[in-house]
Amino acid sequence: MPLKNIRVNSTQADGKTYEQLRLECLQKGKLFEDPDFPAVGDSLFFSQRVPVNFEWKRPGEICKDPKFITGGATRTDICQGQLGDCWLLAAIASLTLHEETLKRVVPHDQSFDRGYAGIFHFQFWQHNKWLDVVVDDRLPCVRNNLVFVHSADNTEFWSALLEKAYAKLNGSYESLKGGSTMEAMEDFTGGVGEMYETKNAPTNLFLILKKAVERGSMLGCSIDITSSAESEAQTTTGLVKGHAYSITGVEEVNYRGAKVQLIRVRNPWGQVEWNGPWSDNSREWSAIDSSEKNRLLHNSLDDGEFWMEFGDFKANYDKIEICNLTPDSLSDDGSKKWEVNLFEGNWIRGSTAGGCRNYIDTFWTNPQFKLRLDHPDDGDKMCSVIVALLQKNRRRLRKEGLDMETIGFAIYEAPDDQDHQGKDFFRYNGSKARSRSYINMREVSERFRLPPGNYLLVPTTFQPHHEADFLIRIFSENKAGAMYPPKPNPPEEETDEEKGLRRLFEQIAGSDNAISSLFSRKEVKFDGLTLNTCHSIINLMDVDNTGMLEFEEFKVFWEKLKKWIMLFLAYDTDRSGRMSSYELRSALNAAGMNLNNKILQLLGLRFADENFDIDFDDYLTCIVRLENMFRVFQALDKQKKGVINLNMMQFLMLSMNI
Repeated sequence: MPLKNIRVNSTQADGKTYEQLRLECLQKGKLFEDPDFPAVGDSLFFSQRVPVNFEWKRPGEICKDPKFITGGATRTDICQGQLGDCWLLAAIASLTLHEETLKRVVPHDQSFDRGYAGIFHFQFWQHNKWLDVVVDDRLPCVRNNLVFVHSADNTEFWSALLEKAYAKLNGSYESLKGGSTMEAMEDFTGGVGEMYETKNAPTNLFLILKKAVERGSMLGCSIDITSSAESEAQTTTGLVKGHAYSITGVEEVNYRGAKVQLIRVRNPWGQVEWNGPWSDNSREWSAIDSSEKNRLLHNSLDDGEFWMEFGDFKANYDKIEICNLTPDSLSDDGSKKWEVNLFEGNWIRGSTAGGCRNYIDTFWTNPQFKLRLDHPDDGDKMCSVIVALLQKNRRRLRKEGLDMETIGFAIYEAPDDQDHQGKDFFRYNGSKARSRSYINMREVSERFRLPPGNYLLVPTTFQPHHEADFLIRIFSENKAGAMYPPKPNPPEEETDEEKGLRRLFEQIAGSDNAISSLFSRKEVKFDGLTLNTCHSIINLMDVDNTGMLEFEEFKVFWEKLKKWIMLFLAYDTDRSGRMSSYELRSALNAAGMNLNNKILQLLGLRFADENFDIDFDDYLTCIVRLENMFRVFQALDKQKKGVINLNMMQFLMLSMNI
């Protein structure tokens, strides 16, 4: 959210700030050329060749007297070009209505006059950080005209440069094709998104929108399409389907002795308007007092902006997106002090990408987070909480063939005496709240009212094995704490088998005491241990460094091995000689190896096959090498008594080829 004195991070590869780069250019007498986003075809498109002969030109080459901002930045400065990013332009139009927020995103102390060095900068919110994005002012043109966003005034360039900075942030101009207005509104504010369906909206929707405008929220709306053929199809009333609009005003007027609810909407094309009641030059305006007209700044220009009666608006538009600058509800007059809790995580196939509740065998392996609600709202028995789940960097990853995952979340009531929940918990307990649907948008957010208590939040992709990074923002009145996937109860300890163990050792060891085929058990289906696994076992158990296992060393190993076999069998339910990599977490936890998600994800990537299974040999290699690593770590860090440092753990894993 836009706050003063927030740290802003530079995004340049060389770490230099906007001011450092600008001064360097002025000292050298050269205009800035951005090495991180060069004036080449790859900055425009990633899936096709540049379709026309683009030229990159600086504003001074396009017109004689270019200006950054002329007469203030207004919504008429945004006209859509040849790129399908109306969602972004609708958000920019809303941005111009909020002066303080606009000045953060578009610093106004920039110009083409004194101090000009061909460099400009803009600030965006990304994953709970504010980023400063610098660009040079070379813009794509055809026949001396800007191809993409442009101002109605052809000497004004702030909106074109803002679009370029946002394209750089997301990897290319093409990455901006298609999206949700909410996505850009959040990147401009760090705010909290909410969505309403006009056909299934609360009865006080008009008051909600009016309050949103009064509180400085940013609003957008759109008309659904039933097929791709309807995208940007124009209706007989002048509205465009599958197109992002901004909501720029909500008012009530006196009309023939009655109050009429009006809403003002803007088409980012800068033209094509509603032609029904209350449109420009419609007869309804003749019955409105002139002072009312002036208050509403009504004009009849074909600028893409128009008024509608609220009933017509609900009948024609389907979705409304609101980005609130605070989490306070728009349906009441109160305001609260909100605690914002942030959690970052990953869905990694083979370990933490369990999919939705439909996939019960893997659902429980998704990351879990704990939420404790202690204090009800004032004068109420319920607690307000907002959950916002955001998938990271998906637009930038489009050039790698990836796109938005279909995401959602569920909230469960957690028993007081248990922090970690396993498969059976989710099998027999229903959710207390959840996202309304799984959807392929960057962020899914919902507002809930829940009774005080302990809860588990489980974020997921719809299907298992789909990878993505995510950020969760939880707005509540009290701090929420993280929790990790569950560990099962360890199996019962078996009794010692001293009799016959020496005979078995002598049978296996051979004359040189070297073990190449360690054992065979009917319970475990496998083809024998590889030489690498045998070496790992000897390295672990050979405490006297002879390169061989003595009987006492073998006896200790045998006790460990029995436990590890029982653990493997507990998860090899079909006796195929394989266990799901999703179950590796539980097996290791039961063996006393409590590892965090990062380490478990690395283990899954290292030992699981393409079907996310781990055979017995790889399982044993993994667990033996981890035992070795824990021993080395404890020797290196005795004072910390085995507390695992993530960087040290990863280093040891690499050094031991885990």
